[in-house]
Amino acid sequence: MPESVGGKLSGCSTSPRCDTGQMRIAFGTDERTALTDAIKAALVDGGHEVDVVGEGISWPDAGRGVGEAVASGRAERGVVCCWTGTGVSIAANKVAGVRAALCTDAETAAGARKWNDANVLAIGLRLTSEEVAREMLIAFLGGVPEPDELDIVAKVEPAR
Repeated sequence: MPESVGGKLSGCSTSPRCDTGQMRIAFGTDERTALTDAIKAALVDGGHEVDVVGEGISWPDAGRGVGEAVASGRAERGVVCCWTGTGVSIAANKVAGVRAALCTDAETAAGARKWNDANVLAIGLRLTSEEVAREMLIAFLGGVPEPDELDIVAKVEPAR
């Protein structure tokens, strides 16, 4: 699993800002909580720019808004939250080019990047602790897709 560098969230694979370890992260949630505040703070502390798409907006709008930011290139990655994480992941995945993964631990988040080239991390607010969220952010943002998996991942993309 990727580690933090200097205690900060690091890593990216396709952004021109990879050399700095900094990314623009789109963030959206249907409710603002202590956990969502901690997630945003961890991203900022990790040197990332956080583009808050919405807080306290409906889960479809949060998921779609973050998905659109990532798909358009306005953000390199996205993080979405709702009570279970399911709604925002469904909404984000409706946007062409988005591969949102609902994760519950760091290993799942690392695997989502490694094998699925996930570009949006979905987090459920109900059961996730701040520490587990931070571990997932480190794993997700530090993860790199396996080159051999990219052709497989391309099979889920819509035909153009």
